[in-house]
Amino acid sequence: MNRFFQHTLRLFHDIWQVFVNEVLRIFHDGGVVLIFIVATLLYPLIFGAVYHNEMVRDLPIAVVDQSQSTESSRFRHKLDATPELNVAYDCNTMQEAEQLMRQRLVKGIVYFPQDYATRLAQHQKARVGLFCDISSFLNYRSVYTGASNVLIDEMHDTQITLYGLTGITGQQADELVTPIPYDDIKLYNSAGGFTSFLVPALLVLVIHQTLVLGIGIINGTANEHATRMRGIPYRLRSRRRARVTAGRALAYLGIYLPLSAVVLLLLPRAFGLPHIGQLGTLTLFVIPFLLASIFFAMTVSCFVRERDSGILCTIFFSVILLFLSGIAWPQCQMPAVWCWFGYLFPSTPGIQCFVRINSMGARLSDIRFDYLMLWGQAIFYFFTSCIGLRILSIRDHADTSHSLPADSQ
Repeated sequence: MNRFFQHTLRLFHDIWQVFVNEVLRIFHDGGVVLIFIVATLLYPLIFGAVYHNEMVRDLPIAVVDQSQSTESSRFRHKLDATPELNVAYDCNTMQEAEQLMRQRLVKGIVYFPQDYATRLAQHQKARVGLFCDISSFLNYRSVYTGASNVLIDEMHDTQITLYGLTGITGQQADELVTPIPYDDIKLYNSAGGFTSFLVPALLVLVIHQTLVLGIGIINGTANEHATRMRGIPYRLRSRRRARVTAGRALAYLGIYLPLSAVVLLLLPRAFGLPHIGQLGTLTLFVIPFLLASIFFAMTVSCFVRERDSGILCTIFFSVILLFLSGIAWPQCQMPAVWCWFGYLFPSTPGIQCFVRINSMGARLSDIRFDYLMLWGQAIFYFFTSCIGLRILSIRDHADTSHSLPADSQ
């Protein structure tokens, strides 16, 4: 029993010693502090501020009204009244409107032909032309949505008028026009906005990428200065690497737990993003996500030879990881090989878990696959981190052996 107590005490002493040395190594590097703390907090603030409006509103459009009728004028005023559109220009010809489009002064054109009112009066099909700038998906969506809503409303009023001419009015006419009434309810994103859709995924990705970048800078700097084993007690350099890995991971975990609380709990509330997840569920999610990200970053950092290499790798993979996460593009529409490739990175199950918990109120049983995947990644990358540390130890020993003859001379 006494021997077991001494062994346990030595275990915690070794982990604590590595933990303290790693914390000192972090805060002695200004670049790492900038990545770990400033970037982790600043990037979400920038994303929330840039996308704060949720939707693109008051987009300028041009109206070409060759009908010059009461009906086309009413349609035009309804377009201007929508939150998505602003009738900025009234043009006489399509050539004028097209010139405004080429100059990027308008994002769409609505065209009323000369026979618009005449065809309506004759109970014939009338046409309205809609031209959208599709170079920007959000602009196209807003122009198309605003114009479509007005068109549906105009069709409803026109049909009510036609039924009125035949003597059918009131509720009976309304039931004929809309035989199956419906309500448009947007689940989990009531505003239907871009911010509530994208920013929650970016919050998780920022935590993942800053961890990879910061740990990569630490090890890249150590490789450049041949100080890979600095901060590790000498007796732990050749064995008991699990203690070294655990001590370093605890240092990163101690920094990122409060940062994650700010980024994943406070910022969604500050920016009005969906936040219906339970605190206990979010806490149980954050722990395996951070552990998986930390051990993944420690594994990757073993291959970082220079300080700047980690920066290049992080920049290269950031957009790729966003697409692989299944938020920017549905996973069910991806080839299976790319879906499974995405699960090599903790950001993929991490984003899936956080979005479902925070935006949809999911419980752990609802995200069982991705949650267990995070724990599996944490365990797997823990062992790969130990293997990577062994490789670094062998490399450091080889470098030391090669340098001894030169020093003796």
